[in-house]
Amino acid sequence: MATDFKAISAGIADVVANAANAVVRVDARRRYPASGVIWSADGLIVTASHVVRHEDNITVGLPGGDDVKATLVGRDPSTDLALLRVEATGLQTPSWVEEAEIRVGALVLAVGRPGANIEASLGVLSAVGGAWRTGGGGKVSHFIKPDLVMYPGFSGGALVGGNGGVVGIVSSALLRDSGVALPAPTVKPIVETLLAHGHMGRGYLGVGVQTVRLPAAVAEELDQKTGLLIISVENDSPAEAGDLLVGDILISLDDEPVRQPEDLSALLMGGRAGQTVNSRIVRGGVLQDRSLTVDQRS
Repeated sequence: MATDFKAISAGIADVVANAANAVVRVDARRRYPASGVIWSADGLIVTASHVVRHEDNITVGLPGGDDVKATLVGRDPSTDLALLRVEATGLQTPSWVEEAEIRVGALVLAVGRPGANIEASLGVLSAVGGAWRTGGGGKVSHFIKPDLVMYPGFSGGALVGGNGGVVGIVSSALLRDSGVALPAPTVKPIVETLLAHGHMGRGYLGVGVQTVRLPAAVAEELDQKTGLLIISVENDSPAEAGDLLVGDILISLDDEPVRQPEDLSALLMGGRAGQTVNSRIVRGGVLQDRSLTVDQRS
């Protein structure tokens, strides 16, 4: 028994030591540094947006012990992700766990570098689910919730699986009283958009909306209980050009249902600006389609 325990302990320590090669310290707020994960060997660092409180004088502590200056490439507060760049090459990037391999009950480690040294916390995956939207409207490909201690400064660090691969980027700001992990399919397109544009462009329709229950016949036909009642339409807006009227109920964009305002916000994030989309509305109890060209609001 003692030999088995020793082997397990050594294995966990080895996983942490390996993960430490891709986890950095991020100094971008007062008092408490945070953590980040190396995204590319040429100096891209992913961290949590909420720990980047100032955009100047950001310092990153690399695994080898060097402190280097970093610049903020961009951020997406809706998913609590930020992208930094440091002048460095040959950095070690981690492997990422495939989402199909992420299972409830699996042992995981939160690995952070809130100071000069690496720190770790052991726990299990307590919940794994499908796509979800954050309170800010950000779309996350999978819901991943670990049950472990999130020490101060761990946000932006790595949640690591038993094979040493990264399950996701850790955030303590997206759920009240709980940490979550953002997997690679969520992180990758955000990184690409931030690299291309420096921000997550927000599409603009020019409508004010509120959640409303759909008429019974429409709800049954669509298997959707709520939509968005349009309560205002701005002048010279995409909504006005697309013939949306106050009193219409918006139920989908490009066949993606909108049940609450956060759904619409999520669908307008990223690369929607400039695109023509099909909106489905209920007007006078009748389903109708309208074509809209999404404008840009940064």
